[in-house]
Amino acid sequence: MTVSLQRGISRWSAEEDVVFIAGCSSMDVNVASSINALNGTTVKIACVFTSCYKMDTAKFDMNWTYQETANDTEEMVMWKKGMVSVPSYRFGDRVMFAGNLDKNDLSFTLSDVQLEDEGIYHCYVRNPPDRIQGHGIIQLKVVTELPPPRDSTIAVAIGASVGGALALLILSMVVVKCLRRHRKQELISEEKMEEEGKLDAEGVAEEGTKYEISP
Repeated sequence: MTVSLQRGISRWSAEEDVVFIAGCSSMDVNVASSINALNGTTVKIACVFTSCYKMDTAKFDMNWTYQETANDTEEMVMWKKGMVSVPSYRFGDRVMFAGNLDKNDLSFTLSDVQLEDEGIYHCYVRNPPDRIQGHGIIQLKVVTELPPPRDSTIAVAIGASVGGALALLILSMVVVKCLRRHRKQELISEEKMEEEGKLDAEGVAEEGTKYEISP
């Protein structure tokens, strides 16, 4: 028999007195907005809450519900009253509590995931004397194959090409600089040789003049 909950209607009553604690915010429920699961595998649907009050397992209540679409009636997935878990008829023994109440973890696992398991999962939690009912919503999407891993070959090739081009550019700059330096040294040497040649020529001319003047 399937246990159903009308959407937006809580099965809990708030009869406990609330003790206000300064600096404490209301209950928060932390869940992933969406989860992808591979058909035939086991998926963990996580739900963790924070509350102003320490958990009393004798009073603590939680349940998970399932909706095929947002317009459908919620069906019970798991109900945990105190420390007793009650799986649903719909999912049978494929549902297993995988949380840790000491850490406010209400997660469960769903094994042998089927395409019809796709839908909306609700995590409800009450932690008296907190009157706030925590509520988390997760969209489960079942896929038949995982997306291919990101191919890094192209990235590596591009990186190698860029690196090679950069290395070639640097090498070219070094070669050009060396050639320019070598050319500059050659010009300096040529100028020096020309200057020395001029000096030698002037010296020879002076010597010739001396010989011509001598009686």
